[in-house]
Amino acid sequence: MDVNAAVAAAAAIAGVLTGVIAMLAFRWSERDQKRPTRTSLHTDAVLPPGVDTVLSVLRSSAVVLDEADAVVKASSAAYALGLVRGGKLSVEPMLQMARDTRRDGEIRQVELDLPRRGTGRGEALAVSARVAPLGSRLVLLLVEDLTEARRIEAVRRDFVANVSHELKTPVGALSLLSEAVMDASDDPEAVERFAGRMQIEATRLTNLVQELIDLSRVQNDDPLEDAEPVRVDELVAEAVDRCRHQAGTKQITMAAGGTADLHVWGNRGQLAAALGNLVENAVNYSPARTRVGIAARRVAAPGGDLIELAVTDQGIGISEKDKERVFERFYRVDPARSRATGGTGLGLAIVKHVAASHGGEVTVWSAEGQGSTFTLRLPEAGRARDRAQQHPDLDDEAGAEPSPYEPLPSPEVLP
Repeated sequence: MDVNAAVAAAAAIAGVLTGVIAMLAFRWSERDQKRPTRTSLHTDAVLPPGVDTVLSVLRSSAVVLDEADAVVKASSAAYALGLVRGGKLSVEPMLQMARDTRRDGEIRQVELDLPRRGTGRGEALAVSARVAPLGSRLVLLLVEDLTEARRIEAVRRDFVANVSHELKTPVGALSLLSEAVMDASDDPEAVERFAGRMQIEATRLTNLVQELIDLSRVQNDDPLEDAEPVRVDELVAEAVDRCRHQAGTKQITMAAGGTADLHVWGNRGQLAAALGNLVENAVNYSPARTRVGIAARRVAAPGGDLIELAVTDQGIGISEKDKERVFERFYRVDPARSRATGGTGLGLAIVKHVAASHGGEVTVWSAEGQGSTFTLRLPEAGRARDRAQQHPDLDDEAGAEPSPYEPLPSPEVLP
């Protein structure tokens, strides 16, 4: 009996010890799970409460760095700008700013020009970087892209400078001519000559002011607010009539042709001004006794059919280096010739804005000494397309549309 009691007591003691050891092992396991690991130190858990939410709604690119310059948090915009690569901040000046701020706690800001990611061209991104301490170990970097703002500012600055110069020229001429008229008051022929020059400068000034108003209107107004189906034939006829006198003076033949009964959807006044500017340019820059053609046709496009209006001349042509700039405000291929023809350098800029605001585009083909073809493409009016499908006999030429670069079929010669 004594032996059995001793065995039972030993078994009980062993069971108690096993339970105690198991309980201690469970407690140790829980404590190890709650202990932060090396990898968790570089996750969102180290950010102060609420910072992650704030960074997610910022418009600026945001990067949070730890004491080892490793990226703890970065917004998608930061990756898009190429600020973060391989878990590191890739812009050395910004990295140095972060180190300096971590050392002394001061907020720093600087503007930098960064190489544009993914392009081999010399274009640069203009950014503003601001670094501030975030807690005791972290620093916050906020980067704002200033490229578009700088571009707009440059355009505004050039626009003001160009407008000032363009206005100064005719105003100065009018002042000098008025003094000449006063000095030649006893010479009727001189007065008549100077008065004629004053009329020319006054007309140039009036045209410049009107085109500035037109450009401002097409930039600020929504043409689709007053949109309507517009007959292309009427636009062509109006453009031809607008330049009839200039063409007759230079004995230039104007020919209109192409597909009939086409419609575009948009603001009639803006569309007429755009096509009129193209035809007027063609006449002004064409030698005497040449030909200007206007062709209209329908072309297929992935998003729906387009109406293509091509204006072709036999003028001086445009060089390759000037083609990319002809649609800029006040840009002139030949400034001396433009002033002789009374040009303001705003006509093609207006055409470009009208085309863009109507969902279309304008392109140019040109060869020096051979002439130019400006092509205006606009979406076709849906109502006109529906009507054409219901009445196929209204568009008999749909299957034989001419190329605008070839002689126009059955042109209407307008002397």
